[in-house]
Amino acid sequence: MKCAVLICAVLAALPAARPQTSATQSLTSSTALLPDRDAFALLQRITQLMESTAVAMPGMVRAAAPLMENVKQALVNIQAASPKDARQVYILLANARAYLGLSDALPKPYPFTETALKQLAELRDDVTRMDTDFEALLDYKELRVRNPDRDELKRYSEENERLGPATPGNPRVVFLGDSITDGWRLNEYFPGRDFVNRGISGQITGEMLGRMRADVVNLRPAAMLVLAGTNDIARGVPIGTIENNLVMIADIAEFNHVRPLFASVLPVSDYHKNMNPRYEMTRQRPPSTIVTLNRWLHQFCSQRGYTYVDYYSATVDSAGFLQADLGDDGLHPNSKGYRAMASIALEAVNRAGPQQPQKKKRKLF
Repeated sequence: MKCAVLICAVLAALPAARPQTSATQSLTSSTALLPDRDAFALLQRITQLMESTAVAMPGMVRAAAPLMENVKQALVNIQAASPKDARQVYILLANARAYLGLSDALPKPYPFTETALKQLAELRDDVTRMDTDFEALLDYKELRVRNPDRDELKRYSEENERLGPATPGNPRVVFLGDSITDGWRLNEYFPGRDFVNRGISGQITGEMLGRMRADVVNLRPAAMLVLAGTNDIARGVPIGTIENNLVMIADIAEFNHVRPLFASVLPVSDYHKNMNPRYEMTRQRPPSTIVTLNRWLHQFCSQRGYTYVDYYSATVDSAGFLQADLGDDGLHPNSKGYRAMASIALEAVNRAGPQQPQKKKRKLF
């Protein structure tokens, strides 16, 4: 009973959901909002620090049990939905702040271990950082309501207007994808080729589907190379939904005489998580799920006569993970990783050739 009363007192003393400190006010949404993978990793770390510091303070495990239960459940819900689920993020943060207040109120043993002190300090810093991110998340959602652009069509709108027609003898290929494509400097790896980068960091297949007209079809390419699916997996999008989106992307391309090429989803790894806990990738992107999606992609390409661009086989190690030297965070390729992908992509594009005229256009719906 005393513990419950103390928790209620701590919660009552907490600041409002959107703390208006000078530090957070100085940050804009664009700089404060963390990528989904980083936000989830930070929330995971907050949960871990709460668990580890509780055992260092007598009575804290019992007193904070309701708070820990709320935090763990919120984390499960966030993993199933998205780190942009504002309600669940608020629940987690409110309970984390209550935990910190409770830790201040309860007596600590003497001497208090240096490790526990450091972990409590880290917990405070992480909660403060997540508070800032939460405020940015609310601003982001408000902006989306005022000016909805779910698929981020504005990202390349000006570049698309400036892009001239393709040069005869140098077929244009659009690379459609997420951050892995977004970070690929195509002009460095494919000099002299008309390869157009239309990757957007963080996107899922449904958002790429929404960009097909503006960022692919209107550019009149001979072909497009799609690398998509890893963010869908991380967000818990059902495999069937991913498959349907990719089928519709292919249908739109074929209908507009653009040859579709589909790349396998790259493997991921946890090899670099000792450098940064955020680099633990296999929990959100289970290797078995990646293999399942790639198996379907390969079969789909075989059935439709598309080129399957097999990055996976060239980048996976014997344990089923992304080779440690091909990426620095377990997800995104580094320069060596992109070099390995470049030769595969170039060979696939050259082998695919131009789109063949269809006797009968495939029905879109």
